[in-house]
Amino acid sequence: MGGKPDIIRAIVLIFAVGLVITGFTSLQASEDRPATVTESSAAPVSIYMATTRSEFR
Repeated sequence: MGGKPDIIRAIVLIFAVGLVITGFTSLQASEDRPATVTESSAAPVSIYMATTRSEFR
C-alpha cells in the first residue's frame, strides 16, 4: 500500500511534463507560420479535391 502514492505522483509528473512539452511545441509552431489559413493557400487544396472527386464518379 505504501507504493501507490509514489506511482500516482510519477504518473502526474509525466502528465505535467507532457503538457509543458506540448505547450512549448505549439508555441514554436505558431511562431513559424501564420495561425490563420488564407484563401490563397487553401485554393490549391480545394482545386485538387474538386478534380479528384470528379475522377471517382
